[in-house]
Amino acid sequence: MKEEEAGKKEAELKWRAWPCSGNSLARFRSFGTFLARGLTMKENSSTDDTHSSTRRVRTSSSLKMVGDSKPPPSKRSRRERNHERNKDKVQSEPMEEQIWKDFPEDLFEAVIARLPIATFFRFRSVCRKWNSLLGAQSFSLQCAQVPQRLPWFYTITHENTNAGAIYDPSLKKWHHTTTPPLPSRAITLPVTSAGGLVCFLDIGHRNFYVCNPLTRSFKELPSRSVRVWSRVAVGMILNEGDTSYKILWLGCNGDFEVFDSISNTWARSGSMPTDIKIPLALNFRSQAVSIGGSLYFMRTNPDGLVIYDSNIGAWQQLVIPPPPQATDLVLAQCGSRIMLVGLLSRNAATCVCVWELQRMTLLWKEVDRMPNIMCLEFYGKQVRMSCLGNRGLVLLSLRSRQLNRLVVYDVERREWSKVPACVLPRGGRKRQWIACGTSFRPCLTASA
Repeated sequence: MKEEEAGKKEAELKWRAWPCSGNSLARFRSFGTFLARGLTMKENSSTDDTHSSTRRVRTSSSLKMVGDSKPPPSKRSRRERNHERNKDKVQSEPMEEQIWKDFPEDLFEAVIARLPIATFFRFRSVCRKWNSLLGAQSFSLQCAQVPQRLPWFYTITHENTNAGAIYDPSLKKWHHTTTPPLPSRAITLPVTSAGGLVCFLDIGHRNFYVCNPLTRSFKELPSRSVRVWSRVAVGMILNEGDTSYKILWLGCNGDFEVFDSISNTWARSGSMPTDIKIPLALNFRSQAVSIGGSLYFMRTNPDGLVIYDSNIGAWQQLVIPPPPQATDLVLAQCGSRIMLVGLLSRNAATCVCVWELQRMTLLWKEVDRMPNIMCLEFYGKQVRMSCLGNRGLVLLSLRSRQLNRLVVYDVERREWSKVPACVLPRGGRKRQWIACGTSFRPCLTASA
């Protein structure tokens, strides 16, 4: 007892003499580090004493019994191994308050703007000032100078159609955000996106909504002037050098309308040329792609693309034969390149192939295939494919009766990677089945 009291007094004296700048939080961390090191040293010393006594007992026992075997070492937990590995990396010196209190405000916002998105949302709860950065004009300018991040994927699961699951390919992690302010009375599905905004359409094809999934900035678009209740294809364009956007819907009978966020109205500019065959057999499995202010929709009979130029309000059609024996074809893009992704089956083997449009010949040229080792699990199965995002990174859902796989393909690097299972944080180990989705650029300042 006397030794223990002496140890406590010694620890208290060392704590009072510990170099600290007066910052209570830094002092608490320093004290925690000091205490943790003290406990670790005490534990190691007691462990060494135990080992030494154990060795003496074993030595004496080995003189009597030569055949005794050494017991196996006990397995340590991962937390203990990480603690042992990182205990020497703990920073002992606290941050000097006199230095950091005069940190320039513009540099502070520049650093915050370059943090990972998930880290920023954790830091928002520190103080009101950090939480109010999203509405600051200076912070928006800092975010505009940051190079574009990899696209994320906003998806809807079969288990909960009114709440989204967001996949971050850079961290290979799923984020389950709070439910966006969409109407709960109707099922709304993500149909397209532009920049950091995602466009939703209810399952009855009546109402459109625009939302930033990260900041929950939300807007319900006004009713359309043309009443079309059949299925429509939707595309979205973000105006260059501006925060405004345009949304286009296209029906199979040739009806279309364009929404302009500046005027907040739907309008029909131009008309469908007579050389474009009506009705349009649109490929609703494929999402539209936007390149240079033009929207590209995939159609069949005849096979090819229907293009809308938003700058001049004109339509164009390109007749392009599809790759032979290819199924489940969807459009994708990489910069100014138009890509095509689909399944290629032969006998019992199935493979995912990627083609690029040759603008001179208007033909699809194969540029990549999924590695054979990843295609082996599809052998002998009737696989169907759907695309959940098609901008730079392509998120593919490959499913059959026996499996359901998510794969990300990097068009620029030609890299294939599997996506971890989507599991709710409080839902145990139950795997969520992805129904649909779209890609978007994570942006803190994008406003609907």
